[in-house]
Amino acid sequence: MLEPSHNNELPTIPGKRYFTIGEVAELCAVKAHVLRYWEQEFPQLSPVKRRGNRRYYQRADVITIRQIRSLLYDQGYTIGGAKQKLSSHEVKDDTSQYKQLIRQMITELEEVLDVLNAPAK
Repeated sequence: MLEPSHNNELPTIPGKRYFTIGEVAELCAVKAHVLRYWEQEFPQLSPVKRRGNRRYYQRADVITIRQIRSLLYDQGYTIGGAKQKLSSHEVKDDTSQYKQLIRQMITELEEVLDVLNAPAK
């Protein structure tokens, strides 16, 4: 798993509809117990809960978690400061968010291009 101070590059978010807490933990480079804690602290995070109280996160949740992670680990905000920043919608105007989304799209497009350019079997 990636440590916050070592590498800002997170894995590409797969094109799935729902993700388990373990998958989200890997995609966002945080532990599952941290995600459960953030759910209590950030009202923006509300994964779908199904039988057995299992959490299923959607793509928007994963992006929000990455924003929270960036605010806390990369930009040095406290939980309270990150809550304020998210609730005031300033993060939506933040260029780093757009850069992250653009990097994600470029990576996904390159993967599609690789598949298209692969020799037919």
